[in-house]
Amino acid sequence: MYNAKAYSAANATSSLAPTMISRREPLAQDVRIDILFCGICHSDLHTVRNEWKSAMPTVYPCVPGHEIVGRVTAVGSGVTKFKPGDLTAVGCMVDSDHTCRECAAGVEQFCPNAVFTYNSPDKHLNGVTYGGYSDSIVVDERFVLRVPANLDLAGAAPLLCAGITTYSPMRHWGVTKGKKVGVVGLGGLGHMAVKFAHAFGAHVVVFTTSPNKKDDAIRLGADEVVVSRHANEMNKHTGSFDFILDAVSADHDIDAYLNLLGRDGTITLVGAPEKPLAVRAFSLLIGRRSLSGSIIGGIAETQEMLDFCGTHNLTSDVEVIPIQKVNEAYDRLLKSDVKYRFSIDMASVKST
Repeated sequence: MYNAKAYSAANATSSLAPTMISRREPLAQDVRIDILFCGICHSDLHTVRNEWKSAMPTVYPCVPGHEIVGRVTAVGSGVTKFKPGDLTAVGCMVDSDHTCRECAAGVEQFCPNAVFTYNSPDKHLNGVTYGGYSDSIVVDERFVLRVPANLDLAGAAPLLCAGITTYSPMRHWGVTKGKKVGVVGLGGLGHMAVKFAHAFGAHVVVFTTSPNKKDDAIRLGADEVVVSRHANEMNKHTGSFDFILDAVSADHDIDAYLNLLGRDGTITLVGAPEKPLAVRAFSLLIGRRSLSGSIIGGIAETQEMLDFCGTHNLTSDVEVIPIQKVNEAYDRLLKSDVKYRFSIDMASVKST
């Protein structure tokens, strides 16, 4: 074992503060990575505050962070894919059982024994896994990804969650050139969805409750912007969409968007509203429409996404902060006061 500098929460009401954590020395299949940037995901805040306690109770101390970009500093004796100096990334998972049908299908995110980057049982150190708000991390090479050299590293970090969360369902439901695609909500997830849909060649329509977001949506790649509170604007698009990605986590009228789908159209939820969404049966029956959900993606698909981003020079729009401002960033995140993702410069942890 070795000690690493990190920021952790001691309980559900405490601020994140400097700490030292234990990391394992690299085993045969392990890669040790010095973390350069780590994105802040809304799920970090939920976990730190134990807001998902009914399904995923938080174990403290909690070190969040699953949007990790860094450089390899050491590898185990059996590692074949990476060498010291390589630019790498780690997303929401650091292990799985490797034997179930989900792993065999390359969708490790659905493995019943998936090990998440933080707040999962750590079989090596007999505690829980600690995430990317740290100066380094040790991960099985099967869950380490390559970062295209041309990408801005601060902007690449959020691709490991916000990127794959929006890329995966678009690929699964066949977003391609000529499709009409809607994006509901222009936040950390939504802005990446707009970039991907545009890069796939789709006609992209952004739905927002904020008229002042129109110019930014167009800048990001939207062809049209609809203010969802205006019924006349919504009605113009009735029955016309092939696919809609819903990135809103607040309570909203999902039925209004179902009625915008054409025949065999799909809405996929990537946001997670706290309350159940009301759906009328006829909104699905008419036109053979579908309502679905999706979380992140498998390791191979995540690498595919990073390579796609490298080809098209796509990264998240980020505000880079030092780790010392993480608590302020959490407060601002609650107010949606960021365009569109915070990325922590992890060099700052060395000064704590």
